[in-house]
Amino acid sequence: MSKYGVMVMGPAGAGKSTFCASLITHLQLNRRSAFYVNLDPAAESFEHTPDLDIKDLISLEDVMDEMKLGPNGGLIYCFEFLMENLDFLTEALDSLTEEYLIIFDMPGQIELYTHIPILPTLVKFLTTPGALDIRLCAAYLLEATFVVDRAKYFAGSLSAMSAMIMLEVPHINILSKMDLVKNQVRKKDLKKFITPDTSLLLDDPADLARRKAGEDTSDDQYADPQDKNAMLSGATFKRLNTAVAQLLETFSMVSYLKLDSTDEDSVGAILSYIDDCIQYHEAQEPRELKDEEFDEAEE
Repeated sequence: MSKYGVMVMGPAGAGKSTFCASLITHLQLNRRSAFYVNLDPAAESFEHTPDLDIKDLISLEDVMDEMKLGPNGGLIYCFEFLMENLDFLTEALDSLTEEYLIIFDMPGQIELYTHIPILPTLVKFLTTPGALDIRLCAAYLLEATFVVDRAKYFAGSLSAMSAMIMLEVPHINILSKMDLVKNQVRKKDLKKFITPDTSLLLDDPADLARRKAGEDTSDDQYADPQDKNAMLSGATFKRLNTAVAQLLETFSMVSYLKLDSTDEDSVGAILSYIDDCIQYHEAQEPRELKDEEFDEAEE
């Protein structure tokens, strides 16, 4: 019997735990069951108490203290320890029925989603038929405020694409915290960020501001490497951003849904996309997100 789950990922501060809490609340209000799994060994506070918490197995604080590791090295050690003790997951998840949506709240360290094969191995374990056999969807969150800084937006989108390629499961990308940009970005401008495109670099507000201030952005060949502003405004940095944008455009894999975790309709719409990915309701179509929930900002 198949189970259903969603793995909530993204960089630190993207609103993963907030989204998990809003999703659980929405499921409860709609009389659906949720099983909340915290896989962040550094997490300390939760709106909903996890049904399964990795800290009952191992905590980042203990690892850093006993192994003398930093936060990133300690986190990787925690996941390596988890992979050696997968019975911790099996014993808790094996008895769940198809009525539950299993929500995995993941840590934000980007190493896990890029070049370390721990998460792909974990995903394969969770989804293998005959074992736990979870129909799993990945939800990658990127903070909507990144659209104000093109470099952050494209770097975040590249990380999202890396996760898509690494995990090889149905995947949705989400611009979270939309409530924070309602008055910063016009609705028609926001639509341009749904799919990453190189044309977004042509009207980069940071670049336009530097030009307006009379700063020279044509060449950074002789710039002081210690001068952060000079390096981030120079031609080399722009070429890097252009290369990243072109790579995303070439693969054409990344597009975003919009999420406001404070809006129940927005959370419900995202859930419908998750349900579609995991085939929870075979005949159900994803709900369209309402554009009118995002107000026009002033020019």
